[in-house]
Amino acid sequence: MTDLLTQSFRFADPRDLADLRTFATRAKTIDDGAIRLQAAGSVLAAYVCVLRPRLLGEATPTILGLRTMGLAERSGTDVTVPLSAVLDRLARAGEDDVELPVPPSTVTESWTGVGAPRAGWELVRSVPDAELRRAAEAGIAEVAGIVPDKPGALIVNNARAAVWGRPLDDSGLPAGAAFAALTLGFLADGDQKLYRTGRWFRLTGARGHVLARTGTGLG
Repeated sequence: MTDLLTQSFRFADPRDLADLRTFATRAKTIDDGAIRLQAAGSVLAAYVCVLRPRLLGEATPTILGLRTMGLAERSGTDVTVPLSAVLDRLARAGEDDVELPVPPSTVTESWTGVGAPRAGWELVRSVPDAELRRAAEAGIAEVAGIVPDKPGALIVNNARAAVWGRPLDDSGLPAGAAFAALTLGFLADGDQKLYRTGRWFRLTGARGHVLARTGTGLG
């Protein structure tokens, strides 16, 4: 946190507010959880969690989605709030509105403490969107085939860990990154740049970023 705390975010362009609405709406279909709104000067970074370990020792990777937007006013606000609260405010915004009131209620999520490195990233390769789409769709079908009609939490977690924790390629990128890129609407007909540093991977495209941390354990 810095001293530049705000009660609302004022965007540089109404389209940024609309982009945030689309991003948050897609995220809520995956996990009706939280969104981290982290401002640094005139840039707002919005993080959502797509996948994460929920059991001790589980192999599910931590997968985050990230969109960045320009702010008209500098801010140092860093809050994690319910997705539903942000969507309620976005639903009331008009076509030309540029302001998002910060929800007053905050939540605590373990994934917000798993910060991706800011430096040290090395380019691995370009990954075609079509390759990621095929991998995501195949994984979704595989999970659906494993999970019974009325599964328990353990069965669901085991299925997701097995499918989405599996390496997508020789780099070790978990297949869950492809699932995140597809479901968050980051794929088109181009390429994503794949970067790596340590246990972290980053897929970067024109529509957003997917951050993935491999390894076992909670958070």
